[in-house]
Amino acid sequence: RDSKRSGGTPRRLSPPSDSGRRSHRARGVRALIGATAPRSTQPGEDIPGPRFSIVIPALEEEARIAETIVAARAAYGDDCEILVVDGGSADRTREVAARHARVILKTGGRGAQLNAGAERAAGNVLVFLHADTSVEACSGREISDALSSSGVAGGCHRFRVQPPAARFTRYALLEVGVNLRTRIFRTATGDQAIFARRERFWEAGGFPDYPLFEDVTFVRRLRRIGRFERVDAAARTSRRRWEERGFWRTVAFHWILRTAFHLGVRPERLSAWYDRGSGVR
Repeated sequence: RDSKRSGGTPRRLSPPSDSGRRSHRARGVRALIGATAPRSTQPGEDIPGPRFSIVIPALEEEARIAETIVAARAAYGDDCEILVVDGGSADRTREVAARHARVILKTGGRGAQLNAGAERAAGNVLVFLHADTSVEACSGREISDALSSSGVAGGCHRFRVQPPAARFTRYALLEVGVNLRTRIFRTATGDQAIFARRERFWEAGGFPDYPLFEDVTFVRRLRRIGRFERVDAAARTSRRRWEERGFWRTVAFHWILRTAFHLGVRPERLSAWYDRGSGVR
């Protein structure tokens, strides 16, 4: 189930003051000496840490979260940092996730969850992964290759569905359409596991406080800073959204919302349409 979104005044996040950095750097050094638990850092702080920090927003994902975490660790390495940011689940999501990752509780919508995870991340590459999405094992290597060019600020994965789509089916058509859109317009949604250099993430202001399309807006900001590249490694997202609500209805409703957003309709109004449309995204 998608995280519940709430409205709010859009704002850009910024790194903390110098005094905050000095205080947190001292804690980071102490952690390097004797602790094995994941370290909490402030945005923009440059201390040693895992290369990849995987931020997974979740809400009522008890059945899927462990599979997502295991696949992420296989893709980004045993030393990657995984942070599950729960939006207030009533099921056992936090309990299951805590067996495999660090868990943070943050309500207020998916954008708030993503930013909360990024604030506590220690890696120099941030990957934002949906709880119902699994990435291929080659993802870490391909992102590293893409970021070997200093002009690349971030990017996304190739879109695929899970279970895999057979050729010449409606799901195969969906995959082609999403990936073609990314190639032509250099845009992406959260289903494609967006990634960014940590310093570029904060330079872009993090995710906006939008109830919808916080991912699309963030990618737009990131592209103003540097190149946005799609890696060939796939992010396979669950078909449940299309199957629960109807495939063509879901696709059509998504495109209506997206077109309205690009025409300037406010995200708060789109969120009301979204809720009336049974939460399809």
